[in-house]
Amino acid sequence: MEKRDGFASKFGVIAAAAGSAIGLGNIWRFPYVAGENGGAAFILVYLFFVVVIGVPVMLSEFTIGRRAQRNPIGAFDKLRPGSQWKWVGVMGVVVAFMILAFYSTVAGWTLQYVYLSLANAFAGKDSAALNDMFVSFQTSSFLPVFWQVVFMLLTAWIVLAGIEKGIEKYTKILMPLLFVIIIILDIRAVTLSGAGEGLAFLFNPDFSKITSSTILEALGQAFFSLSIGMGVLITYGSYMPKNNNLSNVAFEVSFFDTLIAILAGVAIFPAVFAFHIQPSAGPGLVFLTLPSIFQSMLGGYFFAVLFFLLLLVAALTSSISVLEVVVAYFVEEKNMSRKKATAIATASITILGVFATLSFGPLADFKILSKTVFDLLDFTSANIMLPLGGFFIVIFLGWVLSKKDVIDEISNKGQLKIKLFVIFYFIIRYIAPVAIGLIFLNGLGVFNL
Repeated sequence: MEKRDGFASKFGVIAAAAGSAIGLGNIWRFPYVAGENGGAAFILVYLFFVVVIGVPVMLSEFTIGRRAQRNPIGAFDKLRPGSQWKWVGVMGVVVAFMILAFYSTVAGWTLQYVYLSLANAFAGKDSAALNDMFVSFQTSSFLPVFWQVVFMLLTAWIVLAGIEKGIEKYTKILMPLLFVIIIILDIRAVTLSGAGEGLAFLFNPDFSKITSSTILEALGQAFFSLSIGMGVLITYGSYMPKNNNLSNVAFEVSFFDTLIAILAGVAIFPAVFAFHIQPSAGPGLVFLTLPSIFQSMLGGYFFAVLFFLLLLVAALTSSISVLEVVVAYFVEEKNMSRKKATAIATASITILGVFATLSFGPLADFKILSKTVFDLLDFTSANIMLPLGGFFIVIFLGWVLSKKDVIDEISNKGQLKIKLFVIFYFIIRYIAPVAIGLIFLNGLGVFNL
């Protein structure tokens, strides 16, 4: 039997797992969600949930993956053969498929904006013209699909090379690049006139802004930001060497994920306040507001190129991890070669993705359950399948897998001291299921805080 591919170094593990967690959610979604929920106060609540819920659930997925050394479906089937638990793995593979289909739509937009920034296409345009530019692009039938296909081919090219020579090799280049770009953008942002107000918004908490809605939003953001519930962390966990300290990896990945999200806020909010833009401008903040800001600042061309390149790198490090979930399933469960598995996964995801991309243009009036294809994929994955996947993962680790097996895997067969295991196990058995259940019920609109 051919030796199973895997990560070759500790840095490779951290770069790949952090790259999977650090995506458009950190740089695109986090700043505007923070903006809508009071800035610093929201960030403190978010940090609390990352440590208390995010890290333990991430560690659970790593533990399941490395214990089984299989893709999500194979992992549950191996750890509990012949049981219904494999359907949790099925859900992980299906949700990865769905997420990449609509994620590649937005990733395609970042490619268009890298091109536009290089072509200096924002120069001389006011807010209305920039808005028209975005809407015209988003609703057209060719360009968004073209860029989406290019992005999927780029993702497939990296995944095709395997774990060590593909995913690990390129994330070890892309993650430091992402960090360097964001630091350069931060330095520029904090030196803008009026930047202090933006930094105060980010780091000076106003606890009067914390409501039950803010708390739930922070919990949901912490959960989704860390790639929990979609099979990625189980898949990556299965590629981790047995001598890696899983607890440390979970903490380090969560730390870098949160750090990048906050640094993205540092890059965006000083500029937003310096140019008197509403911090709660929503998703349009990135594609509508920032191009206007860039052309108003000294060196704006250079910083626009850097920012959209940053978005592209973040999108790519996440997309390769999501595609790998589907590819690993085809390779291990259907006995396909990696080449064939990558080709089939990429082609099928891209076809569904085209329908999602055209949801903003020619297929805008095509609705399923009163939602466009893009909105349906987004809603179903974020509000139903991810929380359900996360819920069953913690139930499996806390109540189904034996405590002895969990300790054995996390302690590397007793070689490591796991001082906080009692707290971790309590959270996984009692706290995390309730927290994830709240996200699920709120997402479905069963109650609305």
